[in-house]
Amino acid sequence: FDLKGMSEFYGSADEQENINVLNRAIELGSTFWDTSDIYGNGANEILLSKVLKDKRDKVFLCTKFGALRDSNGAFLGVSGKPEYVRQACERSLKRLGVDYIDLYYQHRMDPNTPIEDTVGALAELV
Repeated sequence: FDLKGMSEFYGSADEQENINVLNRAIELGSTFWDTSDIYGNGANEILLSKVLKDKRDKVFLCTKFGALRDSNGAFLGVSGKPEYVRQACERSLKRLGVDYIDLYYQHRMDPNTPIEDTVGALAELV
């Protein structure tokens, strides 16, 4: 399920309540989790790390890259540049507290970077 609402877009959220919901989701078999590095400017991935630390094998984890925001959350543009892809992945892995992401994909296409370059960088991450 889409986890962005736990970090922004729908008002404030209680962290412990979110953790309880995520743990219950696992118990009920809702284990396809989709987040992004821009949700809460990384806060969503950090929230997930608190649940994933001892349950990583129970979740199919998806996160996205490519949409750029400033520290206030304002949209700045997109990037599919290979160096950005690699750096964004490393940052997501660190925030999530995991050594792998099951599905890592581009949130927004970068019209200024050939898709072959972006996909080439993704292939290097495997």
